Amino acid sequence: MEAIEVELKQLIIDIFELEGLQPQDIVSEAPLFGSGLGLDSIDALELGVALKKKYNVYIDSQSNDLVGHFASIKNLAAFVVSLQNTKNL
Repeated sequence: MEAIEVELKQLIIDIFELEGLQPQDIVSEAPLFGSGLGLDSIDALELGVALKKKYNVYIDSQSNDLVGHFASIKNLAAFVVSLQNTKNL
């Protein structure tokens, strides 16, 4: 799971142009929104699009658990892996 967490951290750094930040600077359990990295709802949409492109997964915007999945890098990594596993069935 750690490899995908590093990939996700780098993806976030790249798409939001977080200059001076390295993947190891982002705590996997830290919130992505609000007091964590400070992402907002527009950033969530942009991140969702980037995830679709990079991992070729479909993210259902009507999912009840979507906020929880995007809460942290750790949650997001588990979510992406589960989507990939579901897709491969």
